[in-house]
Amino acid sequence: MFDPATYSLKRGLPGTRETVAMLAGLMALNAFAIDAMLPALPDIGADLGVADHNRRQLVVVAYFFGFGMTQLVWGPLADRFGRKPILVVGIVLYTFFALLCGIAGSFELLIASRVAMGASAAVTRVLVVAVVRDLFDGEAMARIMSLVFMVFMVVPVLAPSVGQLILLFAPWRAIFVVLAAYGLAMLLWSWLRLPETLHPEYRRSLRFGEIGSGIRDTLTERQSLGYTMALAVVFGGLTAYIASVQQIVFDVFKSPKAIGLVFAAVAAPMSLASWYNSKIVTRFGLRHVGHLGVIAFAGVTLLHAVLAASVAEPLWLFVLLQGLAMSAFAFTSANLSTLAMEHMAPIAGTASSVQGVIGTMGGAGIGLVIGQAFDGTQLPFLIGIAICGVVSLLLVVITEKGRLMREPRQPAITVEEQIQFPD
Repeated sequence: MFDPATYSLKRGLPGTRETVAMLAGLMALNAFAIDAMLPALPDIGADLGVADHNRRQLVVVAYFFGFGMTQLVWGPLADRFGRKPILVVGIVLYTFFALLCGIAGSFELLIASRVAMGASAAVTRVLVVAVVRDLFDGEAMARIMSLVFMVFMVVPVLAPSVGQLILLFAPWRAIFVVLAAYGLAMLLWSWLRLPETLHPEYRRSLRFGEIGSGIRDTLTERQSLGYTMALAVVFGGLTAYIASVQQIVFDVFKSPKAIGLVFAAVAAPMSLASWYNSKIVTRFGLRHVGHLGVIAFAGVTLLHAVLAASVAEPLWLFVLLQGLAMSAFAFTSANLSTLAMEHMAPIAGTASSVQGVIGTMGGAGIGLVIGQAFDGTQLPFLIGIAICGVVSLLLVVITEKGRLMREPRQPAITVEEQIQFPD
């Protein structure tokens, strides 16, 4: 039997724990770049002359649009040249554009730089998923993705508080300097410790026909397309939350100092749910756990919208129900993402990028529509996210032809038995 510990020792490769931490750190570049901005939005608006509070949401949403625009570029490049060199290029560009955001003298330049920053950081989303798919399969892949998301979810707990802490001692521009420093730290870690995981037999050319065939395969495979669309809609709910929560806490509940606590109270259950998902997915299976997550997300968001429309909702109830909804999201995201990639091993980079473009751009568009509907109450957001929950559930039902949670029980396979570092 393959012994990953011995193999890692011989080749100087990181163990499973370091691999998970590194991949989570790369993914967290995005969470930090988004969530650390939230306490600074009023200062950014005041400094750059943006009086419209809804327009300030562009600082967040522009990043998402950039994040979705280039994933289809990073994936084929990673399938051709390997994961590691493409990752380095993307992080270097991320660091440069973070610094450009920090010196932006106009709101227009800031938004353009945020788009470019997100476009550069998209390399981490594409390659983290591709690397996990290179090394793991089935429930083991879902387990690793859950662990990555668990560590990743710690960042939203900390990022708004870090942003507030920076603002106590420096202007909002210093947040971007910290982001650039974080990017450089992850660049050094991944360069020194991350192996090349692309299987030699899966290396592809950059010929248009071959790239086109990979895109076509990703979009025509029922499971890949169906779960990608469902994830896009669910991600729309998450984007709407990130875009709207600052205004909801500041303007609806009149509690600006609580923004860090609110984020922590919602994100912490997400992290716990991701950890628990990593424990149960190998026992109950991807479809059982993932489908129950979608059902729970739809149910909780519907309940929240109805309650908020019926009573004067206090902040603690908003946080409680939003925490439950985002916990259901944690069970949904890792498992549905794994199901979307399940049959895509030979074209993991291209498939990850295609699915990422659909998920990110679709989610950003949905989140922007919901966020721009803000009218001084939380109801447009809650109704919008409830619609996301129902539509995502319908998409999963259609993908599975009405047979939810139908997979037979499989013998549990450990991560250590599945890890595959190519020669």
